[in-house]
Amino acid sequence: MRICGVEIKGTEAIISILEYRDGLFTIPECRARKVEFSKQNRASDLQYFQSSFAKLMTDYKVKMVMIKERPLSGKFSGGGLGFKMEAALQLIEDLDVQTMNASTLKAIIKRNPIPVEFGETGLKIFQEQAFAVAYAAHMQIEYPNAADPL
Repeated sequence: MRICGVEIKGTEAIISILEYRDGLFTIPECRARKVEFSKQNRASDLQYFQSSFAKLMTDYKVKMVMIKERPLSGKFSGGGLGFKMEAALQLIEDLDVQTMNASTLKAIIKRNPIPVEFGETGLKIFQEQAFAVAYAAHMQIEYPNAADPL
């Protein structure tokens, strides 16, 4: 199954697609590393962002999207545009879009460490969190109790 990990930063949805089949992970080539949202904050811009992302997921046969959750308040909280982007992704029809909070992500990776150094993946450094979320989503499916606290 192909899962797309997403980290929303500012007005960009940083993505990393990861496929897990027969016990092996592969990172398929992808024409985009991020999908940008216009800072003009118009309804047409949001629709364009949503359709661009949906087309990308269709083209690469992605079955699930896992978004790294951002806190609602506090020092590291997300901005208004970021939450609009997240909602637009969650409302894409025929695509399973879920969110994963930081503590669940950390617990899954602690129980199932990523088997390769990130530098060896061929991805850009800014895609690291999106990659980690995609990996954790696969591990959550493969080992459903992996997110349980230690």
